[in-house]
Amino acid sequence: MTLTPQEKKRYDRHISLSGIGEAGQERIKQSRVVVIGAGGLGSPASLYLAAAGVGRLGIVDDDTVSESNLQRQILYDTSRLGRSKVEVAKEKLALLNPYCEIVPHPTRLTPENALGILSAYDLVVDATDNLPSRYLIDDTCHALGKPFVYGSIREFEGQVSVFNYRGGPRYRDLFEYTDDIRQFTQPSGVLGALPGVIGSLQANEALKIILGSPGVLSGKLLSVNLLTNTYVTFSL
Repeated sequence: MTLTPQEKKRYDRHISLSGIGEAGQERIKQSRVVVIGAGGLGSPASLYLAAAGVGRLGIVDDDTVSESNLQRQILYDTSRLGRSKVEVAKEKLALLNPYCEIVPHPTRLTPENALGILSAYDLVVDATDNLPSRYLIDDTCHALGKPFVYGSIREFEGQVSVFNYRGGPRYRDLFEYTDDIRQFTQPSGVLGALPGVIGSLQANEALKIILGSPGVLSGKLLSVNLLTNTYVTFSL
């Protein structure tokens, strides 16, 4: 899938990089990525993936835009209150990059639809905010043999990793499932800039996977604390 002259101009700053070049940008164009969750993490992740030239970008979310989202969910603005997040995301991302096919999935990921949705993509970006969905993504990606980029935020801290990549560890290998998980309640407070940092790192990991770049966070967990400005990588 060759690049058009217009695409070569748009992606010039990628093409000029020795680690990407024209061949790498063509790989990005051929890629199919789905982002599960169009909130704080999904907003920056989908913006940077669309801007980078991902060929098909799926967005899965069943929620609507509310005013409390606007403190951190940068895909949206006051004029979109009450509208479907995935429909607004499709409009905004298409304006950002008309060469990227945006596929909205206005639904919550469930055991009934997960295989059907995720099988249409090459890799998954987990931008969810609840633990049951993460285990569902992990199980489905394991069944399909697809990698997924994990991101999680809480208050001032966040985590990023890549699971199920080339025989690497799964999410369940790091966080063992227990029955208490369904009763877990995510703290509501979060620094607005934090999902911007973590979501951008997730987009970066997704692009590294597409390009076959070294240093993918498989078997590693990156922990970020924005209060102390510390970035620590743990080996799993």
